[in-house]
Order: sequence, then C-alpha cells, then structure tokens
Amino acid sequence: MTAVLPAGHTFRRPTKDDASAIFELVAARNTAAVGFADFTLDDMLDELAEPGFDLDLDGWLVFTGDALAGYGTVFGKGDHQLLDIDLYAADPAVAEWLLARIYERAQELGRAHGRSEVTLDVGVYRAETGKRELLAGDEFAPGTTYHRMRIDHTGPVTAPDVPAGVVLRRGALDEATRRTAHALLTESFTGQYGFMSRSYEEWFAGRDAQSTFDWSQLHVLELDGRAVAFIENNDQFIEDENCNYVSRLGVLEEARGRGLAKFLLRDAFAADAAAGRTGTILHVDTNNPTPALGLYLSVGMAAVLVIDVWRRTLPVA
Repeated sequence: MTAVLPAGHTFRRPTKDDASAIFELVAARNTAAVGFADFTLDDMLDELAEPGFDLDLDGWLVFTGDALAGYGTVFGKGDHQLLDIDLYAADPAVAEWLLARIYERAQELGRAHGRSEVTLDVGVYRAETGKRELLAGDEFAPGTTYHRMRIDHTGPVTAPDVPAGVVLRRGALDEATRRTAHALLTESFTGQYGFMSRSYEEWFAGRDAQSTFDWSQLHVLELDGRAVAFIENNDQFIEDENCNYVSRLGVLEEARGRGLAKFLLRDAFAADAAAGRTGTILHVDTNNPTPALGLYLSVGMAAVLVIDVWRRTLPVA
C-alpha cells in the first residue's frame, strides 16, 4: 500500500504526554461506532507504557493544525510472528496513511526477528463499517469473532463450595506462584486463536506495568496437589462500568469436565458482588476449540457486544 498524507496534515511520534488527546480521539471513534467510549484514560496510559511498545517506532499521531486526527500502533510480543495493530481516524485518507506506516514497521519487526512473513491482527467492532471496509479492501479477512459477555449483580451472590480434592490458592504474591500461573496460561492457551506464548520475564513485565492489575487478582486451582487451572481478573472495566473483568481463565486439558471453570467463574461473581461491583465482564472467542461460549451462557452471562478480529499475512521483503 502506498499512501500520501493529505494536504494540511502533519505527523509525529506519540509521547506519554499525549495520553489525554489520544484518549479523546479513541473515545470519540468508539462512541461513533457503538454509542459509548469503551475506553478510559488509564487504558491509554497503560498502552503507551506497555513494555515492548517503542514510542519512537511503533506509534504515529496525525494532526490537522493542533487537532489530533489519527492514531496508529503496531505491537509485537513473544517471537513476533503475530503483531497486534490498531488505527483510529475519521478521514479514510488518514486511515490509509496510518495503515501504510503500520505495514512498514511490521516488516521491520519481522526482519529483526528473522521472519519471512508476519501476521497482523486488528479488532473491529461489528458496527464499525468504515474500518471493516478499509481492511477488506486491503487483503484483510475476518479471522474470528469475540463476544463480550456480561452478568449483572443486583444483590449478594452465594459463593460456591470448593470442589472435592481441589485447593484454591488466592493471589500470586510470590515468584513461584507466578511462574506456575504463567505455565498454566501457556499450556492451556497454546493453539487458541491469537495467542502467542511469551517468556516468563516478558509476561511478568507486562502484567506488572498494568495499572488496572495487581497480583492479588490472579488465583490458581490445584487438583490432587497439581496446579491445573487459573483465573486472572483486573480492574479494566471498573472506572466506566463498575464491573470486574476476567481477562484470562484457563484449565489444563487433563482437568477439564470437572466443573473447575464454572467454580472459578461463580467464585468471581460472588467476590464481585460482595465488592459492590454491578457486574462481571469477559471476552470469549466464539471459535474457541473448547466449548467456552456454552460455559459462559450456562452460568448466566449474556453477549452484549460483538468484536471481529481481522487478519492479514504480510510478506517481509
């Protein structure tokens, strides 16, 4: 793709001081698509401070005069075979320019990591027609669909009994527990769409830098003395919706079918209700190889938003 920045526009790299302006742009684009911001200033601050995201290379700001008109990013993790990208702009010409810059940087990252090609993923609200049309016209195709699931808490929720033979370890406050959780994450999610395994050190740095997460929010289940499941929560949706967010929930294959995931969810619901949260939110890949959507429906959650992931494989010249 070759694209020229429209006349009267300029660009520069983002800095942490741009967080408020970028937040306003992203919130406005999201509101135009789905009717609400679905984003907070803390989310923006975390994005700009994400370990591995190079402000001088991985992001672009486009301006008309002093007004911010576009924002684009590319972010890689693990072996950088898969790169997450995003772009926000009301003007299609600005969006096309950002996408061209994203391609260039993605190819640079691919070369730096010895790749002959890289895969680009971008999440798009089902209702966001302009971005979908841009991507569809440039060799992206739908990869999978995520549903945002939610359950509301209108009163106390009874905490479930811990299943027989199971021990619940609350919090990951020491390195040994964190390494166990990282191993559970890697084993239970490998093979799922969009998952890239990361070293313990990279994973730890990412979590530790996140303002909406602390290690007390990660819990591990042991079955007959062996760690087999985990749940990771964070505060991503507390500011705007007063909801806990289950960011990860995994059960090793050998322990599935024992009701461990349902237990972890119901335990989270009870804790959220007791903390005065109005609900619990999570995202589920509707093409997940495990029957995850059915699990969440069975515990009373309902889909409230649809997000498609669009994917393109980009040769690294």
